[in-house]
Amino acid sequence: METKVKEEHVYRSLFLTFAKIGAFTFGGGWAMIAIMEREIVDKHGWLSREEFMDQLAVAQSLPGILAVNIAVAVGDKIAGTRGTIVSALGTILPSFLIILAIAIFLTPDMIKNNPTLAAIFRGIRPAVVALILAPLVTNWKRAGITWKTAIIPIGAALLIWSKLPFVSNPILYIVLGIAGGWWFFGRKEEAK
Repeated sequence: METKVKEEHVYRSLFLTFAKIGAFTFGGGWAMIAIMEREIVDKHGWLSREEFMDQLAVAQSLPGILAVNIAVAVGDKIAGTRGTIVSALGTILPSFLIILAIAIFLTPDMIKNNPTLAAIFRGIRPAVVALILAPLVTNWKRAGITWKTAIIPIGAALLIWSKLPFVSNPILYIVLGIAGGWWFFGRKEEAK
């Protein structure tokens, strides 16, 4: 009986945590990182900071939604397959319900012609930029990127931004990062 109550508590905690993340963050995956880190690492202790950074790197490399990818990894670690499902649903459900409500009650013309809604969206934009920049700066430090190694992410970002054929494909840099990490860190391990 006690195990069943404990399991239900874990599932409820996973669902509510990821539902909060899904409901109260705007701007996509990068805007969610600070809130996810606070909830997953600081509040619940489900992952260490290093594990969170590793999961973030893996989640960005995988296809799909960043927040769902991290939710799935955390849910799996904490409660296996059921935890995965509960965490993913918690992340997806709030956005789905909000978009459904908007689609039912607001037409595109109502949104475009409503000065209150237009003002709200104009106010959200700078906040989203700040939500994206904050984890970028924090993770920059934690990833051990120095001014010498900054050339790699800055160069990749500029090449992606250039829109040149082939070199502007982000998949190229994911593959190069995987290969470079395997080669560089694999050689370090062999040297030990």
